[in-house]
Amino acid sequence: MTPEHRYRDVELLREEYRLRGGRVARRLGDFAAVPRSEYLFELVYCLLTPQSSAVNAGRVVRKLRDAGLGTRELDPRPFLASREHYIRFHNTKSVRILEAQALLPEILRVLDGSMAAERERQWLVDNVNGLGWKEASHFLRNIGRRNLAILDRHILKNLKLHGAIRAIPATLTPKRYLDIERRFRRFADACGMTMDEIDLLLWSRETGEILK
Repeated sequence: MTPEHRYRDVELLREEYRLRGGRVARRLGDFAAVPRSEYLFELVYCLLTPQSSAVNAGRVVRKLRDAGLGTRELDPRPFLASREHYIRFHNTKSVRILEAQALLPEILRVLDGSMAAERERQWLVDNVNGLGWKEASHFLRNIGRRNLAILDRHILKNLKLHGAIRAIPATLTPKRYLDIERRFRRFADACGMTMDEIDLLLWSRETGEILK
């Protein structure tokens, strides 16, 4: 049995790509064009999203940018704790934002170097407090790195739906994360797409939008 025969609804995904592939390509182009001056805010966004609304995280990032995060001394806690765009675990995440801001020069040196995206991700996971494999992959995708898996529950659900994985794991150890990423990559190859193209397609299927 060929890998494609093992997968389900591949033609459905291809049809979705035919309909929305142009928008997906433009979104990936937007990520690649993110200026270096925005890297801190993309990193903050990925520190905020775990267990909180992505919409609220985006609102908080805009408020922090307007308030001068990165250019002056700033306490993020009131922004995260606001009922207008509440972020869970705001005290812990505020500390992580300040730690990431202090580490930014070293982060930029790594990103300006010659590491492959997979090695950049490993470095971020090892050195940036609050960034797990999913969040580090998300950050790197949002600054233009390609073909890293962002394994959130929605993506895992759809990978199971399409037969790329047999079950959704209760937890994602580093070993398990990399194993599922390999399976995701094989599935994407069988579909004639990349993982990040499929990621955006699956999110657009859920929300109707090509999200970040």
